Amino acid sequence: MEDLGTPVLDNHLHLDPANGRGIDAVRDFRRLGGTHLLVVNKPSWHLGVEAEAGEDFRAVFEETLSVVADADAELPGRAWPVLGVHPGLITRLTDERGFSPGEARDLMRAGLDAAAEYVREGDALALKSGRPHYEVSDAVWDASNDVLKHALSLGAELDCAVQLHTEATDDLTEVAEWADERGLDPENVVKHYAGGTLAGPTPSVMSEKDRLRTAAEEGAPFLMETDFVDDPDRPGAVMGPKTVPRRVRWLLEEGEDDAVENAHVETPRRVYGVDTRETLSR
Repeated sequence: MEDLGTPVLDNHLHLDPANGRGIDAVRDFRRLGGTHLLVVNKPSWHLGVEAEAGEDFRAVFEETLSVVADADAELPGRAWPVLGVHPGLITRLTDERGFSPGEARDLMRAGLDAAAEYVREGDALALKSGRPHYEVSDAVWDASNDVLKHALSLGAELDCAVQLHTEATDDLTEVAEWADERGLDPENVVKHYAGGTLAGPTPSVMSEKDRLRTAAEEGAPFLMETDFVDDPDRPGAVMGPKTVPRRVRWLLEEGEDDAVENAHVETPRRVYGVDTRETLSR
């Protein structure tokens, strides 16, 4: 097991023990020096759940809690669940299942309400929501933004972070304003799959060298992620579980110790209220 001398957190990945690599991916992450994971539930339909009501999402959340418990046992640090409703569900509902945008919005908000119960009980660390990253009708866009705003309201109520899947952009100041209006600090809103800079929320930077160089130079709070999808039908999709530890080693070799401390200790504390040092070697 490699020891990089620092906590190493992958802020956003998925694990699928039934169909993917599951805990073997966690072992790869640990072997290269990884210590902490934020595991986001896979899109509900990828797990065979075609929800009709908010409570139907619980099957997805329970499966995620189970694999997170197994991952937690493998790591020298911690694994935490992030639960919510993937924004791409709205297209599946409207285009394939005959829902109106308003009906889809209501179902997705109910799913977020179910996810919020796990945060309220201390079983999940944060919520996940967002809006489509592809072209949609105005009605679907407005409904998606209503879902996103509901997630921000829940984050404020629960005092928890909200991870967002959105369009590619380096400016989400409008979303930050929505968060602030609802009583959620924009710093506790995290854009997953971000570039090296972002106006508004906290960026969770995809662990490509160019993006990380930019984030390190910027010096603002940031996180690192792979968005590992754990899907055997998409073996080359996004990044593998070894990537974040490898990039941390590279950053340290480049003399970017402050950037590593920022992404793996300071920003997790600021955004999620977790201490990645204190939770090492429990």
